[in-house]
Amino acid sequence: MIEFLRGTIVHTERETLTLEVGNTGYLIYCANPFVFDRQEEEVTIYTYQYVKEDVLRLYGFPTRRERGLFEQLLQVSGIGPKGALAVLAAGAPAQVVQAVEEENETFLVKFPGVGRKTARQIILDLKGKLTDVMNDDTSGTLFYAQTEEEFNEALEEALEALKALGYGEKEIEKVKPALQQEQLTSDEYVKKALQWMLS
Repeated sequence: MIEFLRGTIVHTERETLTLEVGNTGYLIYCANPFVFDRQEEEVTIYTYQYVKEDVLRLYGFPTRRERGLFEQLLQVSGIGPKGALAVLAAGAPAQVVQAVEEENETFLVKFPGVGRKTARQIILDLKGKLTDVMNDDTSGTLFYAQTEEEFNEALEEALEALKALGYGEKEIEKVKPALQQEQLTSDEYVKKALQWMLS
């Protein structure tokens, strides 16, 4: 298994990005590819190689935590890669874990493709199994102390990512005041904004 790839993003679409490593371009499926979209900087993407019958795809994540949660979700009956990515795209991993531990079906059914039956299955299969996943991460992307300046920078990056996703100024301005009340990483800001926009 490929643990991670480090390189330069040369192309980004709604569901995928192309990462150039050496002289090779890797097509990577992501929950939100635009989170990584800094074309002149090297980025590190933690990967999961999915193989099934005639399907061979590489999925990418900003942290080991998100990859770990993705892998756990794949173990749930009724959840495939597309459904697992939808969960990661719409809410921060910590919120998903909290919902599972608290048996909060109402939160889980907000995700695309997750009904009551699937939400119950997620809780039955994963409750008590996600703590290690959330603690096993040395990438430091999601859970570290940030200064106010870093949060402001993260918010600006998130707003640029939303523009790249095709959202207009009016839509972004509607959620911006609420986002400014949060202290999140750029990835989490984008997910929070998408969650509000799509709700």
